[in-house]
Amino acid sequence: MTQSFTDLGVLPALVSALEKQSITEPTPIQVAAIPVLATQKESYLRAETGTGKTLAYLLPLYATIDPTLANAQLIVVAPTHELAIQIQRQCTDLSQFSGLPIRVVLLIGGTPRDRQLDKLKKKPHVVIGSPGRIRDLIEEGKLKAHYVRTIVVDEADRLLASEGFDDLRAIIKSTLKERSLVFVSATEQSESAEAIATLAPNLVRIEAGSSPVNPNIEHLYLVCEERDKPELVRKLIHAMKATRSMIFVHKNETAEILASKLAHHKMRVADIHGAREKEERKRAMDDIRSGKVQVLIASDIAARGLDIKGVSHVFNLDVPTESDAYLHRVGRTGRAGEHGVALTLVSGAQERAIKRYRQELGIVLTQVSVSEGQVHLVEDESVVDSEAEPAAD
Repeated sequence: MTQSFTDLGVLPALVSALEKQSITEPTPIQVAAIPVLATQKESYLRAETGTGKTLAYLLPLYATIDPTLANAQLIVVAPTHELAIQIQRQCTDLSQFSGLPIRVVLLIGGTPRDRQLDKLKKKPHVVIGSPGRIRDLIEEGKLKAHYVRTIVVDEADRLLASEGFDDLRAIIKSTLKERSLVFVSATEQSESAEAIATLAPNLVRIEAGSSPVNPNIEHLYLVCEERDKPELVRKLIHAMKATRSMIFVHKNETAEILASKLAHHKMRVADIHGAREKEERKRAMDDIRSGKVQVLIASDIAARGLDIKGVSHVFNLDVPTESDAYLHRVGRTGRAGEHGVALTLVSGAQERAIKRYRQELGIVLTQVSVSEGQVHLVEDESVVDSEAEPAAD
């Protein structure tokens, strides 16, 4: 028997808020996590990308917030500004559509501190942001953490393995011992597992699915010369009729150069990387979500946590060196049960990465080629998309 959000004990006001967003059935990780987090137990949530982990922790934790208490009661720490903004948007929707008077504030670097300080004067109940900015404001006495009941560490495997770990420990130390910790991730690395065991030795593990690999993603690769990659990815977008796609690269400079080349061929494109100003990155995200652009070029800063609906294709122009990085990149497609395609362009010795993905992730990667506006399987040259339109010259 399928459980509903009401069956899971979600507040009626929040169930109503979900219905207004056309969310009517809980996902497996939500079914597993909501009853446990409702008891405010320290927990570790692990599930593949695109399975609704954010709501899995927000729905039960919202129920623990006392709106009459004018203090921060929930802190959500995220490793990237984009992920923090995304979580804040989800919180704002929950408050707005439910009618619950729960105030939310976003605290990230690269934005005016004065504006954030003004928002803190309104006594928010939920604080979302980057570890460095949250720590600074706590140590300055601008953000009071003594009433915080729960700290959520989203994309924990990344944050705990970065320089943000020291900031996180300082944030945790500023709260009372009665608070609980919740760690959320799609994968688990040994370094982060050790850190989690130190911070919360008695946590409850909550997992959904035996593998972090999304079965709705078709994995392809194309062997080519490095210099040919920009032109080939342009042809692939046309041949595969990629309605909304993301292209991942390693370097900021590569993102800008590729964006310029694709725009020259009349493609609607935007790029997002670490050197971009916050407003530029926000505009790029808004444009891909609204459909104003069809291609978003991203460095690895955008590979984790971002939820952009309807991404049909992910292209790896630069090959991820680690299997986990590949997993996070391609996880931008095939979300919410939709079919997605991930294609990696490899040259020379980079083919070793394909073997690694196969072995470590247990996925099937099929080699393809592109010619005359069509994508072919290399094994038998059968056409993958016989109705594809010719690529634009």
